[in-house]
Amino acid sequence: MEIISVHDRRFSAYGQVLEGFALPEIIRCLEARVSIPAEGTDYVPSLPELEALPAARALRDRGFGGLDIEIGCCCGHNDRLTCLEYHRTSEIDIAATDMILLLARQPQLEDFRLHTECVRAFFVPRGTAVELFATTLHYAPCGAAAGEGFCMACVLPRGTNEARPQTERASPEDRLLWGRNKWVIAGEGTPEAAAGAFVGITGSPVVLDYGETGGER
Repeated sequence: MEIISVHDRRFSAYGQVLEGFALPEIIRCLEARVSIPAEGTDYVPSLPELEALPAARALRDRGFGGLDIEIGCCCGHNDRLTCLEYHRTSEIDIAATDMILLLARQPQLEDFRLHTECVRAFFVPRGTAVELFATTLHYAPCGAAAGEGFCMACVLPRGTNEARPQTERASPEDRLLWGRNKWVIAGEGTPEAAAGAFVGITGSPVVLDYGETGGER
């Protein structure tokens, strides 16, 4: 799979690189607060230490137009696609390490299923903030090289990824609702699928080949 830089024009269908935020203080706080697990991935929706930083106000006011936000983190080791998710709002990811995002687009869904040939890999250098549009399907990042871990801050409207609201299913999309402001499409054999998530990823498995690159790294 080709690995494309987020500075490549092809990323514009999925999101944009953000400018003018105080990213170093966020990254320093992450490095002091978070340890990358040796295996698997960890996700924490809200870290008070990050939300207390002066940079949090700019992320709230400029990044989300004044909406109340949560700033959490996702870190770990990963080299493959297991699931995809989307929200009704954009997500801002701040790379504390080099990392790779595996992305697709909501209009590519057919009956809320996605073939893996639609998935693209984008390289995000350390110290970069990217907005992922609400129509961008994403999940846990991957390390930027074989065996490397990743760490990022994740900014979303407050409450996102908390417990799923208890509602009746009134449309096909309701099968995907997996948490608050969180719709998930799982791959077969994943823990999410075993827990009851909608299985809708089809095609060959996506596992990164770190020898294949593209765009401007």
